[in-house]
Amino acid sequence: MSGEIINRVANSKLITLDLEDYYPSGDRVKLDISDWLFEGIILKEKDFRESVKEHDWSAYLNSYVAVVCSTDAIIPSWAYLLISASLTPFAKKFVIGDLELLENIIFQEVIATIPVDQFEGAPVIIKGCSEKNIPNSAYAQLTQRLVPVVKSLMFGEACSSVPLFKKKS
Repeated sequence: MSGEIINRVANSKLITLDLEDYYPSGDRVKLDISDWLFEGIILKEKDFRESVKEHDWSAYLNSYVAVVCSTDAIIPSWAYLLISASLTPFAKKFVIGDLELLENIIFQEVIATIPVDQFEGAPVIIKGCSEKNIPNSAYAQLTQRLVPVVKSLMFGEACSSVPLFKKKS
């Protein structure tokens, strides 16, 4: 027995896929429109339109924006469309909903662009630990795309992975 340490993981055909590598750059911003409402709950069209007109939309340049109303106000659809028209020239992406929904939608689009044919017949591990906020739904969507093409699928790190799927021979 020689004293040489062999890195079997580095020598294996195992492919590690890290969703953090696909994390799109850009600030994630919440735009709460409740301040544009009378007493925080009543939308007065003239005042609302004025607030939208006077808002500095350039602050959202190349950002991802979640448009929310933090009060229980009833917001008509046209109000969100007015905001959408103002955000479109600046934001990379925006949603009517919270930051969690925004991140889910961002990653739904990211997962759809990953060319999974590169993983055809390969053992793949989806890296589990990341410093960035990767939503659980992204891992589920990625799994859904990979299962039809991979030989096997695991989650975690190469040294301590959780088996998820293995193609039957």
